Amino acid sequence: MGATWRSPGWARLALCLAGFALSLYALHVKAAHARDRDYRALCDVGTAISCSRVFSSRWGQGFGLVEHMLGPDSVLNQSNSIFGCIFYTLQLLLGCLQGPWASMLLVLSSLVSLAGSVYLAWILFFVLHDFCIVCITTYAINVGLTVLSFRGAQGPQGKAKGH
Repeated sequence: MGATWRSPGWARLALCLAGFALSLYALHVKAAHARDRDYRALCDVGTAISCSRVFSSRWGQGFGLVEHMLGPDSVLNQSNSIFGCIFYTLQLLLGCLQGPWASMLLVLSSLVSLAGSVYLAWILFFVLHDFCIVCITTYAINVGLTVLSFRGAQGPQGKAKGH
């Protein structure tokens, strides 16, 4: 049977909009920093708390992996913020669909985002030795979306499947 449309719920809507807005802000910061090396973003609090330094690092594009695997000219070698915008849009659209395949895609994409968040958090703390407020917030948003995705995949509470 095909999927039907439904409300994504206020929590998913809020998390997706926040994640999308933060991804757009990260894209703006990276572009402004590329144009003007002296640009200071709102999230640049100090030398050890600098989102523009993180976004401009080699790990801010293609997760620091795409260039080495597919080359610098690969269409997939985009700013991580672009992938964030795509992910949050996908989460919102899939959250509006009711069906088993939509639930499965929500869970799978959430798990991929969680793995990416753990990887980027590792890079942030142990390689760059930085604290990025925007990054940490998106990691928290990804955890929230993962929890929502698993809750949605389990179905309504209190009802046994098949009854």
